[in-house]
Amino acid sequence: MRETDLRFAEHTVDTAPAGSVKAMEGIVKNLGFLPSMTARQSESPELLNGFLRMSALFESVTLEPVAREVLIMTVAARNECGFCVRMHAGKLEELGVGADVVEALEGQQPLEDDALEAVRVFTHAVMDRAGAVSDAQLEAFYAHGYSKRQALEVVLGIGTYTLSTFANRLVERGEHLS
Repeated sequence: MRETDLRFAEHTVDTAPAGSVKAMEGIVKNLGFLPSMTARQSESPELLNGFLRMSALFESVTLEPVAREVLIMTVAARNECGFCVRMHAGKLEELGVGADVVEALEGQQPLEDDALEAVRVFTHAVMDRAGAVSDAQLEAFYAHGYSKRQALEVVLGIGTYTLSTFANRLVERGEHLS
């Protein structure tokens, strides 16, 4: 069977596959609304539930909340996921981070805070080198107080938010088809 409509349906809890409903209800409870990207991703309960599990795992790591959001914004900006950038810019603002940091991350520019810049640079290094960072790159990350465990947490964050940004870009593309 060939699907002729390339747009992804924006499901509601009434139209989504059964495996997505509980996750969608949880998102509405947490956010107060269902983001359109989530409504479209619900087409695949495995993707939606997998992302939510990975995201929850990433939220439990030892990296501080602002460092986690710097990583997420770095991945989102690099992968050109406008939805993700907007959503996580809001989270950074909720954490009390200044607009200058948000703007730098959106523009993929260096951060003034050395420790957060180390997260941003290391995230790019891991992505650029598919994990095979140099000793110097790893040492530079550790020099800012980060640990081996946190280096691996960066990999978890990249994996989690690469999944999210790729899925968002895929389901969003139908809006731009004519």
